[in-house]
Amino acid sequence: MRFNFLAIALSMAITIVSMPKATAQIQFLQQLPVPNSSSNESESRVVSDWVYLDGRRLFQIAATRKNLPERKENIEQNLQEISRNYLRSSAAEADVQVRILNGLPVIYVNNRYLMTITSLDATQGEGDAFALAESIKESLKQDLQRAKQERQTQYFIDQAKIAGAIALAMLLASWGVARWQRRALHDSLQSNSTPSATKEITDQLNQQQHRHLREVKRRLFQFSQLGIWGGGNFLILGLFPYTRSLQVIILTAAQIPLRLAVVGVGTYVTIRLTYALIDRFTSTLISSGALFTTPEASERLQLRVSTLSGVTKSIATIVCVGVGILLALVSLGIDIVPLLAGASLVGVAVSLASQNLIKDAINGFLIILEDQYALGDVINVGNFGGLVENLNLRMTQIRDAEGRLITIPNSEIKIVANLSSRWSRADLSIPVDYQADINQVLQLIGDVALKMDQDPLWQKQIIETPQVLGVDNFGDRGLIIRVWIKTQPLKQWDVAREYRRRLKIAFDQAGIFIPVPQQAIWVNDSPALHPQENGKG
Repeated sequence: MRFNFLAIALSMAITIVSMPKATAQIQFLQQLPVPNSSSNESESRVVSDWVYLDGRRLFQIAATRKNLPERKENIEQNLQEISRNYLRSSAAEADVQVRILNGLPVIYVNNRYLMTITSLDATQGEGDAFALAESIKESLKQDLQRAKQERQTQYFIDQAKIAGAIALAMLLASWGVARWQRRALHDSLQSNSTPSATKEITDQLNQQQHRHLREVKRRLFQFSQLGIWGGGNFLILGLFPYTRSLQVIILTAAQIPLRLAVVGVGTYVTIRLTYALIDRFTSTLISSGALFTTPEASERLQLRVSTLSGVTKSIATIVCVGVGILLALVSLGIDIVPLLAGASLVGVAVSLASQNLIKDAINGFLIILEDQYALGDVINVGNFGGLVENLNLRMTQIRDAEGRLITIPNSEIKIVANLSSRWSRADLSIPVDYQADINQVLQLIGDVALKMDQDPLWQKQIIETPQVLGVDNFGDRGLIIRVWIKTQPLKQWDVAREYRRRLKIAFDQAGIFIPVPQQAIWVNDSPALHPQENGKG
């Protein structure tokens, strides 16, 4: 797995860093101007920009923020016209001259006006306008001569060979990454093909860990393929003078989206890796046996693991997303220090306005820390009860017997009854006819319970020998005999149903009747009830 990650990282680094000689002067993203977020910036502020020829930087000009775009456009139009005329001519070298007009150096190329060197240009360059003019003069001679050489037939043939080599390298690199991806998927599936039945919790955590790692590798493989094909095509564009200018356009247009994409992918991969580390840590802790010492604790752990893991992953997700947002703002050139200061004030105001949410979070943290209940427990909260389907720091969701999903804020949970914490109990009240032999009935009830406890189908669910407590009450239906059967969590209802079924069969075979409510009616046969017989009416 480490080899796969190193191979992916190496292929991405080679794709991004390697540059042929023809494009070595193209500057990359970190050297491009970063958009300024200040909306109230003065229009008179001095800024600078580069003038390009065939996608290559020639020299830098400066002007006020308001005038720079117009000046740059004029210079580049003049340069394009000069370049076209020079390329059509038979002259081997361009005639670049520096003339003086109104005390400022003016550059002419083949007797055509190009630009005037201003004092602002000098502050961005050599410090002296005439020295800067001489530097630009020599640069123009070399770049125009090179532009003419790059339009020769032999140059195109040589560059086409380089483009073919780059395309072949792209195909080989893409095939290699695809093969690594298939091999990694195959190895991952093999590692999960033989789970152990004695380590259900550990196997579940290991499966989650492998799933997160597969997702990370899949995203990295996709990003590698994108880097290979995108980087290769970008390099090919820089091989030819007619397409090299597209590099500048692509870099300028894709600068912000590419930075945001890198931050987004990095955040996503970090979240997935965090999930894998959480599962790995929990699996190691469980395997060491440090969290439980009794079978009851082991069973309880099955319910707690998913709850703790889910809450921890939620917190990690919030932290990673928050850091990712801050990194995205930094990549856009936004100063986050004032933003963080303002966010802290907003946070205080929001906390004062949302005290119930804070209470929910605190109470939810205590519920999870104290293990009051977990996912999969059956609880009663006030007038509501059911299976816990979702639990986080803010609220608890339970599903009742009618299938309704009930959402309860954690701050409203004051008293909770957990019906499945570590173990459960089937509490049975069995009515028996008053005329039955009580000793025979108690013996029969105990025998049925013991036989059920020894049944292989039920002995795993019954964790202690059933207790027949004796006659609990004299009811209107008969004698009430109470029985306790300690069971695994959430198994009390299944055990109680099966025990009642077996006890009914045993009572029928022994001729013992289960009484029903009876009512005696007394009729008073007094003269007042027969008025006609007394001559009245």
